[in-house]
Amino acid sequence: ATSSDGEIMGVRHKQFAVEGVQFHPESILSEHGHALLKNFLEAK
Repeated sequence: ATSSDGEIMGVRHKQFAVEGVQFHPESILSEHGHALLKNFLEAK
């Protein structure tokens, strides 16, 4: 996944169930920051 300006924001391994994303705790101050963190923590 990339941002609108081309920065890599997330990756996924092609063979294994491994994913990674950039996350900045200060985004909690954004409009949907708390919901984003809640959804991430509840993901299975």
